[in-house]
Amino acid sequence: MAGIHEVAKRAGVSTATVSRVLSNKAPVAPATRKKVLAAVERLGYAPNAWGKNLRMQRTRKLLVTVPDISRPMFSLILQGIEDSANREGYAVLLGDTHYDLGREEQYADMLQQKEADGLIFLGRKLSNRVAAIVKKHRDKIAPVVNVLGFRPQLGIPSVQIDNAAAGAEAMDHLHRLGHRSFGIVTGPDLSFVSAERLAGALAWAKKQRLDRHVTVVSGDFSVDSGVVGGERLLGRKDPPTAIFCLNDEMAMGVLHTARRHKLRVPEDVSVVGVDDIRYARYFDPPLTTVAQPMRDMGVHAVRVLIDILRDEHKPPESVRLPHTLVVRASTGPPSRW
Repeated sequence: MAGIHEVAKRAGVSTATVSRVLSNKAPVAPATRKKVLAAVERLGYAPNAWGKNLRMQRTRKLLVTVPDISRPMFSLILQGIEDSANREGYAVLLGDTHYDLGREEQYADMLQQKEADGLIFLGRKLSNRVAAIVKKHRDKIAPVVNVLGFRPQLGIPSVQIDNAAAGAEAMDHLHRLGHRSFGIVTGPDLSFVSAERLAGALAWAKKQRLDRHVTVVSGDFSVDSGVVGGERLLGRKDPPTAIFCLNDEMAMGVLHTARRHKLRVPEDVSVVGVDDIRYARYFDPPLTTVAQPMRDMGVHAVRVLIDILRDEHKPPESVRLPHTLVVRASTGPPSRW
Protein backbone atom coordinates (compact mmCIF):
# COMPACT_ATOMS: atom_id res chain seq x y z
CA MET A 1 0.00 0.00 0.00
CA ALA A 2 1.23 3.48 -0.88
CA GLY A 3 2.52 5.70 1.93
CA ILE A 4 2.27 9.42 2.58
CA HIS A 5 5.62 10.04 0.84
CA GLU A 6 4.34 8.50 -2.42
CA VAL A 7 1.21 10.65 -2.21
CA ALA A 8 3.29 13.79 -1.63
CA LYS A 9 5.58 12.95 -4.55
CA ARG A 10 2.72 12.33 -6.99
CA ALA A 11 0.91 15.53 -5.93
CA GLY A 12 4.13 17.55 -5.98
CA VAL A 13 3.74 18.75 -2.39
CA SER A 14 5.31 18.11 1.00
CA THR A 15 4.16 15.36 3.37
CA ALA A 16 3.08 18.12 5.77
CA THR A 17 0.69 19.46 3.12
CA VAL A 18 -0.77 15.98 2.62
CA SER A 19 -1.35 15.75 6.38
CA ARG A 20 -3.07 19.15 6.45
CA VAL A 21 -5.39 18.14 3.62
CA LEU A 22 -6.36 14.84 5.24
CA SER A 23 -6.81 16.23 8.74
CA ASN A 24 -8.71 19.38 7.69
CA LYS A 25 -6.99 21.21 10.53
CA ALA A 26 -5.31 23.95 8.46
CA PRO A 27 -6.22 25.93 5.31
CA VAL A 28 -4.92 24.59 1.99
CA ALA A 29 -5.37 26.16 -1.44
CA PRO A 30 -8.25 24.51 -3.33
CA ALA A 31 -6.04 23.57 -6.27
CA THR A 32 -3.48 21.96 -3.97
CA ARG A 33 -6.20 20.11 -2.07
CA LYS A 34 -7.59 18.78 -5.34
CA LYS A 35 -4.16 17.46 -6.41
CA VAL A 36 -3.58 15.75 -3.06
CA LEU A 37 -7.00 14.09 -3.02
CA ALA A 38 -6.51 12.92 -6.61
CA ALA A 39 -3.17 11.36 -5.63
CA VAL A 40 -4.75 9.70 -2.58
CA GLU A 41 -7.48 8.17 -4.72
CA ARG A 42 -5.08 7.13 -7.47
CA LEU A 43 -2.66 5.40 -5.07
CA GLY A 44 -5.30 4.01 -2.73
CA TYR A 45 -3.62 5.62 0.26
CA ALA A 46 -5.16 5.04 3.70
CA PRO A 47 -3.79 7.00 6.69
CA ASN A 48 -2.28 4.91 9.43
CA ALA A 49 -5.08 5.04 12.01
CA TRP A 50 -3.02 3.15 14.60
CA GLY A 51 -0.23 5.67 14.45
CA LYS A 52 -2.71 8.50 14.61
CA ASN A 53 -4.32 6.98 17.68
CA LEU A 54 -0.93 6.64 19.36
CA ARG A 55 -0.10 10.28 18.71
CA MET A 56 -3.46 11.33 20.13
CA GLN A 57 -3.19 8.77 22.96
CA ARG A 58 -6.55 7.35 21.95
CA THR A 59 -7.62 3.70 21.89
CA ARG A 60 -10.84 4.25 19.88
CA LYS A 61 -12.56 2.10 22.52
CA LEU A 62 -15.42 3.00 24.86
CA LEU A 63 -15.98 1.12 28.10
CA VAL A 64 -19.60 0.38 29.06
CA THR A 65 -20.56 -1.15 32.41
CA VAL A 66 -23.94 -2.54 33.45
CA PRO A 67 -24.90 -3.80 36.91
CA ASP A 68 -26.84 -6.81 35.62
CA ILE A 69 -26.80 -7.65 31.92
CA SER A 70 -29.65 -10.15 32.34
CA ARG A 71 -32.17 -7.34 32.85
CA PRO A 72 -34.18 -6.85 29.62
CA MET A 73 -34.10 -3.04 29.62
CA PHE A 74 -30.32 -2.90 29.30
CA SER A 75 -30.22 -4.72 25.95
CA LEU A 76 -31.90 -1.91 23.99
CA ILE A 77 -29.67 0.72 25.57
CA LEU A 78 -26.62 -1.34 24.66
CA GLN A 79 -27.86 -1.64 21.07
CA GLY A 80 -28.03 2.13 20.83
CA ILE A 81 -24.55 2.48 22.31
CA GLU A 82 -23.03 -0.13 20.01
CA ASP A 83 -24.60 1.26 16.83
CA SER A 84 -23.70 4.87 17.62
CA ALA A 85 -20.14 4.04 18.70
CA ASN A 86 -19.58 1.99 15.57
CA ARG A 87 -20.67 4.88 13.37
CA GLU A 88 -18.14 7.09 15.14
CA GLY A 89 -15.34 4.57 14.63
CA TYR A 90 -15.23 3.28 18.21
CA ALA A 91 -15.32 -0.28 19.55
CA VAL A 92 -17.28 -1.07 22.72
CA LEU A 93 -15.87 -2.96 25.70
CA LEU A 94 -18.74 -4.32 27.82
CA GLY A 95 -18.46 -5.11 31.52
CA ASP A 96 -21.15 -6.76 33.66
CA THR A 97 -20.40 -5.79 37.27
CA HIS A 98 -23.11 -7.89 38.99
CA TYR A 99 -23.34 -5.06 41.53
CA ASP A 100 -19.90 -6.17 42.71
CA LEU A 101 -17.70 -3.35 44.03
CA GLY A 102 -14.50 -5.21 43.15
CA ARG A 103 -15.54 -5.57 39.52
CA GLU A 104 -16.59 -1.94 39.33
CA GLU A 105 -13.15 -0.88 40.51
CA GLN A 106 -11.42 -3.19 38.02
CA TYR A 107 -13.25 -1.52 35.15
CA ALA A 108 -12.41 1.88 36.60
CA ASP A 109 -8.74 0.84 36.48
CA MET A 110 -9.10 0.22 32.74
CA LEU A 111 -10.16 3.83 32.29
CA GLN A 112 -7.39 5.08 34.57
CA GLN A 113 -4.79 3.07 32.63
CA LYS A 114 -6.14 4.46 29.33
CA GLU A 115 -7.25 1.09 28.01
CA ALA A 116 -10.41 2.91 26.92
CA ASP A 117 -11.06 6.55 26.01
CA GLY A 118 -14.22 6.95 28.05
CA LEU A 119 -16.80 5.26 30.26
CA ILE A 120 -20.59 4.96 30.01
CA PHE A 121 -22.08 3.40 33.12
CA LEU A 122 -25.64 2.15 33.42
CA GLY A 123 -26.71 2.17 37.02
CA ARG A 124 -27.03 4.16 40.16
CA LYS A 125 -23.52 4.13 41.60
CA LEU A 126 -20.24 5.80 40.80
CA SER A 127 -17.33 3.62 41.89
CA ASN A 128 -14.72 5.17 44.17
CA ARG A 129 -11.97 5.03 41.54
CA VAL A 130 -14.12 6.62 38.85
CA ALA A 131 -15.01 9.35 41.35
CA ALA A 132 -11.30 9.88 41.91
CA ILE A 133 -10.72 10.15 38.15
CA VAL A 134 -13.47 12.76 37.90
CA LYS A 135 -12.03 14.81 40.75
CA LYS A 136 -8.55 14.57 39.26
CA HIS A 137 -9.68 16.36 36.10
CA ARG A 138 -10.65 19.48 38.06
CA ASP A 139 -10.85 22.15 35.34
CA LYS A 140 -11.69 19.58 32.66
CA ILE A 141 -14.64 17.25 32.14
CA ALA A 142 -13.89 13.58 32.77
CA PRO A 143 -14.90 11.24 29.93
CA VAL A 144 -17.64 9.62 32.03
CA VAL A 145 -21.38 9.56 31.24
CA ASN A 146 -24.30 7.99 33.11
CA VAL A 147 -27.44 6.49 31.55
CA LEU A 148 -30.83 6.00 33.26
CA GLY A 149 -30.45 8.30 36.22
CA PHE A 150 -27.72 9.44 38.53
CA ARG A 151 -27.83 11.80 41.48
CA PRO A 152 -26.15 15.03 40.26
CA GLN A 153 -22.64 15.30 41.64
CA LEU A 154 -19.09 15.87 40.45
CA GLY A 155 -20.34 17.36 37.19
CA ILE A 156 -21.05 14.03 35.48
CA PRO A 157 -23.49 14.33 32.57
CA SER A 158 -26.37 11.87 32.37
CA VAL A 159 -29.03 10.72 29.91
CA GLN A 160 -32.45 10.02 31.41
CA ILE A 161 -36.15 10.80 31.34
CA ASP A 162 -37.96 13.07 33.80
CA ASN A 163 -38.58 10.29 36.32
CA ALA A 164 -40.64 12.42 38.70
CA ALA A 165 -42.97 13.45 35.87
CA ALA A 166 -43.23 9.80 34.78
CA GLY A 167 -44.36 8.80 38.28
CA ALA A 168 -46.96 11.54 38.39
CA GLU A 169 -48.29 10.65 34.93
CA ALA A 170 -48.75 6.98 35.84
CA MET A 171 -50.75 7.92 38.94
CA ASP A 172 -52.81 10.46 37.03
CA HIS A 173 -53.72 7.82 34.45
CA LEU A 174 -55.04 5.53 37.18
CA HIS A 175 -56.91 8.40 38.81
CA ARG A 176 -58.63 9.34 35.55
CA LEU A 177 -59.86 5.76 35.27
CA GLY A 178 -61.61 6.20 38.62
CA HIS A 179 -59.12 4.70 41.07
CA ARG A 180 -58.86 6.24 44.54
CA SER A 181 -56.84 3.56 46.36
CA PHE A 182 -53.23 2.98 45.26
CA GLY A 183 -50.29 0.73 45.96
CA ILE A 184 -46.72 1.53 44.89
CA VAL A 185 -43.85 -0.97 44.62
CA THR A 186 -40.51 0.87 44.71
CA GLY A 187 -37.02 0.01 43.55
CA PRO A 188 -33.93 -0.25 45.81
CA ASP A 189 -33.46 2.36 48.54
CA LEU A 190 -30.25 3.67 46.96
CA SER A 191 -31.73 4.04 43.48
CA PHE A 192 -31.98 7.66 42.35
CA VAL A 193 -34.42 6.61 39.61
CA SER A 194 -36.72 4.92 42.11
CA ALA A 195 -36.57 7.87 44.49
CA GLU A 196 -37.49 10.32 41.72
CA ARG A 197 -40.41 8.22 40.43
CA LEU A 198 -41.72 7.71 43.96
CA ALA A 199 -41.38 11.43 44.75
CA GLY A 200 -43.33 12.32 41.62
CA ALA A 201 -46.09 9.83 42.43
CA LEU A 202 -46.40 10.96 46.06
CA ALA A 203 -46.34 14.65 45.14
CA TRP A 204 -49.20 14.00 42.71
CA ALA A 205 -51.16 12.11 45.39
CA LYS A 206 -50.66 14.94 47.91
CA LYS A 207 -51.83 17.51 45.38
CA GLN A 208 -54.99 15.44 44.82
CA ARG A 209 -55.41 14.98 48.59
CA LEU A 210 -55.15 11.23 48.13
CA ASP A 211 -51.86 10.68 49.95
CA ARG A 212 -53.68 8.85 52.76
CA HIS A 213 -54.88 6.33 50.21
CA VAL A 214 -51.40 5.35 48.96
CA THR A 215 -49.55 2.34 50.38
CA VAL A 216 -45.84 2.06 49.55
CA VAL A 217 -43.90 -1.23 49.72
CA SER A 218 -40.24 -1.80 48.88
CA GLY A 219 -38.86 -3.81 45.97
CA ASP A 220 -35.53 -4.08 44.18
CA PHE A 221 -36.59 -3.92 40.49
CA SER A 222 -36.63 -7.75 40.21
CA VAL A 223 -39.62 -9.91 39.27
CA ASP A 224 -39.36 -11.72 42.60
CA SER A 225 -39.63 -8.48 44.55
CA GLY A 226 -42.74 -7.68 42.52
CA VAL A 227 -44.25 -11.00 43.58
CA VAL A 228 -43.51 -10.20 47.23
CA GLY A 229 -44.70 -6.59 46.90
CA GLY A 230 -47.89 -7.77 45.23
CA GLU A 231 -48.51 -10.18 48.09
CA ARG A 232 -48.05 -7.42 50.67
CA LEU A 233 -50.53 -5.19 48.85
CA LEU A 234 -53.12 -7.66 47.56
CA GLY A 235 -53.08 -9.72 50.74
CA ARG A 236 -54.38 -6.78 52.76
CA LYS A 237 -57.91 -6.75 54.18
CA ASP A 238 -58.70 -3.76 51.97
CA PRO A 239 -56.30 -4.03 48.99
CA PRO A 240 -55.75 -1.14 46.58
CA THR A 241 -57.58 -1.14 43.27
CA ALA A 242 -54.49 0.08 41.40
CA ILE A 243 -50.78 -0.69 41.75
CA PHE A 244 -47.98 1.39 40.25
CA CYS A 245 -44.69 -0.53 39.96
CA LEU A 246 -41.56 1.52 39.37
CA ASN A 247 -40.41 -0.87 36.64
CA ASP A 248 -41.97 -3.48 34.34
CA GLU A 249 -40.28 -6.51 35.87
CA MET A 250 -41.86 -5.84 39.26
CA ALA A 251 -45.19 -5.26 37.49
CA MET A 252 -44.84 -8.74 35.98
CA GLY A 253 -44.41 -10.10 39.52
CA VAL A 254 -47.52 -8.26 40.72
CA LEU A 255 -49.54 -9.69 37.83
CA HIS A 256 -48.38 -13.17 38.85
CA THR A 257 -49.53 -12.55 42.43
CA ALA A 258 -52.89 -11.22 41.23
CA ARG A 259 -53.50 -14.46 39.33
CA ARG A 260 -52.61 -16.49 42.43
CA HIS A 261 -55.21 -14.50 44.38
CA LYS A 262 -57.71 -15.18 41.56
CA LEU A 263 -58.06 -11.45 40.92
CA ARG A 264 -59.04 -10.16 37.51
CA VAL A 265 -56.83 -7.58 35.83
CA PRO A 266 -57.90 -4.83 35.31
CA GLU A 267 -61.41 -5.37 36.78
CA ASP A 268 -60.20 -6.11 40.33
CA VAL A 269 -56.80 -4.44 40.18
CA SER A 270 -55.04 -2.27 37.58
CA VAL A 271 -51.26 -2.47 37.18
CA VAL A 272 -48.82 0.04 35.64
CA GLY A 273 -45.07 -0.36 35.12
CA VAL A 274 -42.18 1.71 33.78
CA ASP A 275 -39.73 1.00 30.93
CA ASP A 276 -41.80 -0.72 28.23
CA ILE A 277 -39.39 -3.64 27.96
CA ARG A 278 -39.88 -5.74 24.83
CA TYR A 279 -42.01 -8.28 26.71
CA ALA A 280 -44.47 -5.74 28.13
CA ARG A 281 -46.94 -6.03 25.27
CA TYR A 282 -46.93 -9.82 25.58
CA PHE A 283 -47.77 -9.99 29.30
CA ASP A 284 -51.14 -11.43 30.26
CA PRO A 285 -52.78 -8.97 30.06
CA PRO A 286 -50.54 -6.61 28.04
CA LEU A 287 -48.96 -4.12 30.41
CA THR A 288 -49.71 -0.40 30.62
CA THR A 289 -46.34 1.26 31.15
CA VAL A 290 -44.34 4.46 30.94
CA ALA A 291 -42.00 3.90 28.00
CA GLN A 292 -38.41 5.09 28.11
CA PRO A 293 -36.67 5.65 24.73
CA MET A 294 -33.97 3.18 25.73
CA ARG A 295 -32.22 2.82 22.39
CA ASP A 296 -32.10 6.61 22.03
CA MET A 297 -30.59 6.82 25.51
CA GLY A 298 -27.65 4.75 24.30
CA VAL A 299 -27.25 6.87 21.18
CA HIS A 300 -27.27 10.12 23.15
CA ALA A 301 -24.83 8.75 25.73
CA VAL A 302 -22.25 8.08 23.01
CA ARG A 303 -22.79 11.54 21.51
CA VAL A 304 -22.28 13.24 24.88
CA LEU A 305 -19.17 11.18 25.59
CA ILE A 306 -17.60 11.86 22.20
CA ASP A 307 -18.33 15.57 22.60
CA ILE A 308 -16.32 15.45 25.84
CA LEU A 309 -13.47 13.61 24.11
CA ARG A 310 -13.39 16.28 21.41
CA ASP A 311 -13.47 19.19 23.86
CA GLU A 312 -12.93 18.30 27.49
CA HIS A 313 -13.31 21.94 28.55
CA LYS A 314 -16.96 22.19 27.45
CA PRO A 315 -19.54 22.37 30.24
CA PRO A 316 -21.06 18.93 30.88
CA GLU A 317 -24.31 18.35 29.01
CA SER A 318 -27.04 16.24 30.56
CA VAL A 319 -29.83 15.05 28.27
CA ARG A 320 -33.45 14.62 29.31
CA LEU A 321 -35.45 12.57 26.81
CA PRO A 322 -39.27 12.39 26.57
CA HIS A 323 -41.20 9.47 28.04
CA THR A 324 -44.54 8.12 26.78
CA LEU A 325 -47.45 6.56 28.62
CA VAL A 326 -48.40 3.42 26.69
CA VAL A 327 -51.93 2.33 27.67
CA ARG A 328 -52.69 -1.38 27.34
CA ALA A 329 -55.10 -3.87 28.86
CA SER A 330 -53.65 -4.05 32.39
CA THR A 331 -55.45 -0.84 33.41
CA GLY A 332 -59.15 -0.01 33.42
CA PRO A 333 -61.92 1.40 35.63
CA PRO A 334 -62.23 -0.27 39.04
CA SER A 335 -65.16 -2.60 39.69
CA ARG A 336 -65.23 -1.55 43.33
CA TRP A 337 -64.45 1.39 45.57
